[in-house]
Amino acid sequence: MFNRYRTLGLIVILLVFCYFLYQFVSPTLKIDHLVREMNQSSVVSKSMKHVVLIAQELDNPFWRAVEKGANEAAMQRGIAIDYMGPIRINPTEQTKLLEKSIAAKPDAILVQGMKGQPYTQLINKAIDQGIPVITIDADEPDSKRIAYVGTDNREAGKRMGELVIQDTAERGRIGVIIGSEWADNQQLRLEGFRSMISNTPGYEIVAVRSSNISRIQAAKQTEALLKQYPRIQTMVGLSSLDAAGIVEGLKAADRADVRVFGFDDLEVTKEGITDGLITASVVQQPREIGAQAVELVDAVFKGDAIPVQHFIATSTLDRDDMKSKGNSP
Repeated sequence: MFNRYRTLGLIVILLVFCYFLYQFVSPTLKIDHLVREMNQSSVVSKSMKHVVLIAQELDNPFWRAVEKGANEAAMQRGIAIDYMGPIRINPTEQTKLLEKSIAAKPDAILVQGMKGQPYTQLINKAIDQGIPVITIDADEPDSKRIAYVGTDNREAGKRMGELVIQDTAERGRIGVIIGSEWADNQQLRLEGFRSMISNTPGYEIVAVRSSNISRIQAAKQTEALLKQYPRIQTMVGLSSLDAAGIVEGLKAADRADVRVFGFDDLEVTKEGITDGLITASVVQQPREIGAQAVELVDAVFKGDAIPVQHFIATSTLDRDDMKSKGNSP
């Protein structure tokens, strides 16, 4: 009997080990598969320009919208888009993707900027090999990238600050959830937000936490923040999944007295605004970002000069906007 239980225990341990091994290697296997597909497509359509679009996270709704806009613009210009990204946000895998994409020698690369010398060096390597690189969503200004296309993230952070100050009378203690500590766009949004809050009497950012671009983590971080700082009156999320996660964290903490502000207009965010769970959101235009990035790449292919910074405007969304669009129940 003892030997039987020991055997079963060993089998369970082996299965758990295999599961975690698969989780560890599967992103790399996916990267290799995507790069092979890119190489094969390049052989089939030599007449087309091939542009690699590297997302921060493969199936993130924001990045899928960027992909859609890029593909729409590419179809009009005879350009093929090879879209890829880590299965889950992972700076190491994102760096590997960039490295392998350069080795595949595409005609251009669109990629999110990311802090770190190895990443900057890879962008420089691509430029030195004659591969144009445009950063999107987050810039890498210390690299040789030829342009940035995306939100003016510092100004977007300021706009968030204006929303909070206008709509949170006597709710000056603020908790902030950012998407990633690695992404320059998140730091710039936080910087812009801080500049507004620090110059307004009665308002204070009591803590900042990272969700790692995860709705579940945003919920967990919110619940932990409220336990540590129970006097928080306002929660702000600076990436697209944060607001929905914050709402879930508030429910878990049994707090209905905290106002929530978010980023972007995912369906779950719009539902939260309609239901009064989210006060307002700063909205980017990811589809337009993808389209404009491809337009600039096409201009580079034609030898035209392009602006170093190409900002795409943001807007705001609140319950009145939802009512005017007929989205109110």
